[in-house]
Amino acid sequence: MQKIIKLILITLGVIIFTETNSQELDSGNVADKPLFRDSVYDGTADPVIIWNSKEGKHFMFYTNRRAKTDNLDGVSWVHGTEIGIAQSSNGGANWEYKQIANIAYNLVKEPTFWAPDVIENNGNYHMYLTIVPGIFEDWYHPRSIAHFTSHDLLNWKYESTLELSSERVIDASVFKLPNGKWRMYYNNENDNKSIYYADSEDLYTWGDSGKKVIEDRGEGAKVFSWKDKNWLVLDSWDGLSVYSSDDFENWKKQPNNILEKPGKGKDDKVKGGHSDIVVQGEKAFVFYFTHPGRIPANKGVDNYETRRSSIQVAELQLENGEITTNRDEQVRLDLRIED
Repeated sequence: MQKIIKLILITLGVIIFTETNSQELDSGNVADKPLFRDSVYDGTADPVIIWNSKEGKHFMFYTNRRAKTDNLDGVSWVHGTEIGIAQSSNGGANWEYKQIANIAYNLVKEPTFWAPDVIENNGNYHMYLTIVPGIFEDWYHPRSIAHFTSHDLLNWKYESTLELSSERVIDASVFKLPNGKWRMYYNNENDNKSIYYADSEDLYTWGDSGKKVIEDRGEGAKVFSWKDKNWLVLDSWDGLSVYSSDDFENWKKQPNNILEKPGKGKDDKVKGGHSDIVVQGEKAFVFYFTHPGRIPANKGVDNYETRRSSIQVAELQLENGEITTNRDEQVRLDLRIED
């Protein structure tokens, strides 16, 4: 293994030679903590990370909750939301606000946009977005998943609204199966918030399975392959539940959640929620959001401090066949360019 010799000059004039592994010098920049806060509404949630080859940067898409806005009753502050974009030019360690995604959708007057999933295929970008037809003070209203396409990740053309298992579906997660087909996992809110799926040959036409593959309540499913296994993480409001599968249909839950125990870092002293997973070879990283103000002392309080949210990142580990993470451990990020 290649070694690099460093010279450290001590004030007494003594020269000390130390050996440093070259891989340690090339392991990326230390990620911010919190990783990102939205400068418009301070309500960043539901992140998804993708490489923008045209701009040479990573983009983060997120639900832009209106935490800063006063006089919004009930849960209307998580309605009327747009999709924010942050960008990183150093492999995901540092992020800055870029803009709101320009999503061309005029089927309702005041749409609510939630939880985008964004993928690239053959040079085109596809977004699968949860849409609520209005702004409401409670949760019990229709939701659908719509398909949009883009050539630049900034401007999005409406393609269709998917026909899925019910009129209340949220949180698409699209994954390419080994057979080349695409599978979308989503939350069917009418069936106890369990997980269903639909399949597609071309990302435009989808056939719903009508099949519940995870009975547990949860949302924000994310599917990925890592270390020769297929995984699914699910926001179960007690950290993230973790499942594994050999066939992408039968999922086995591991005994322990991740991110259920509060961390010690800034804005990270609460449970972690709705995440994206980025796999880089042997490494995998979980990007998740927190409500930093929702500590025990603020139980029952509804104000800006308990509404605001931040994005965090942690590295995943595989220990005895179970995914774990130490959210207090420093993370170095150098996400690969995916051209």
